[in-house]
Amino acid sequence: MGRRIAIAMIGVLISTPLAVVTAQTGRPEILRISPTSGPEGSRVEITGKNLQDVSAVFFGATSSIFLLVSPEGLVTLVPHKPASSTITVATHGGRASSPFAFVVTNDSRVPDEVSYKAGYVNPVPPPDDFKSALLWGIAIADTRILGHESAKVEIASTQLTCRVDGKDVILNDDLGAVRGGLYSRDPWFATDQHDPMPMAHDAANHAVVLPVGQRSDRVWHFWSASPRAALAGGALEGCTVKARVKVSPGALLQVGMDYWRTPTVAYGLGGNNHEAGASNWYFPSEQWQEAVFTDIGGPQFSLASRKNDLRVASRSWLW
Repeated sequence: MGRRIAIAMIGVLISTPLAVVTAQTGRPEILRISPTSGPEGSRVEITGKNLQDVSAVFFGATSSIFLLVSPEGLVTLVPHKPASSTITVATHGGRASSPFAFVVTNDSRVPDEVSYKAGYVNPVPPPDDFKSALLWGIAIADTRILGHESAKVEIASTQLTCRVDGKDVILNDDLGAVRGGLYSRDPWFATDQHDPMPMAHDAANHAVVLPVGQRSDRVWHFWSASPRAALAGGALEGCTVKARVKVSPGALLQVGMDYWRTPTVAYGLGGNNHEAGASNWYFPSEQWQEAVFTDIGGPQFSLASRKNDLRVASRSWLW
């Protein structure tokens, strides 16, 4: 139901020098980046000059998703597998790099091939004509852990609520059931080709069991058992995913959601779904946990003082 390759697949090698060329619009300049370190998926604010024509942002040689806020600022996300390096912006007026490197600090508990290492909210909002939403989750085995072959993730319930006109409306609310498939793990969601996802059931806890250790070479990608639902009419503030889960030793889990054009449109490369973002990773615990993701409030960047000032100047997240 949509590959989780949103930002992960954008890896562009720069073959030309980062020389600044002159143009009538003026040379770009980066004055400040904040924060100066963080994991893949974290938000970085760039403050500078002459940024109005930014067409690409790079962490070293890896391009990233971004949202232009004003000629003096933009918001970007740390892309998949970048090295600690300077941040570069490209415009018609030339290129500019940060005065020092952004330091990538990933959580060592998350395997290297995973994208992303931390939770994120897509800074680019969904198109206005997208009228549906669907929750999803990712479960994997950590092959570095002794005994990971028996790792499993149990899912007792999943729920998607969306806030419209200040009221929370439930779109999906499922107990002990999910749908899904097994997708490429390395490279991460390389294609949409997938195998059926085997499941068992825990009658005592009314939960579905994903034996992720049995196929540690795959991403166990699941979504709600009930059909994709339509968004209620009105002003959409965002949506929230909640899942009651139990993660065994040797397993990890993440939840997120996509916006869709309609409740019935099929997945495809024509831009039918738009990733809203994903939660932080949830790690093993003897107790049941509530895994949560929300995009209510957006990416919470301080540069955007007015919604009408926002302008998308990035590669789209529509697949």
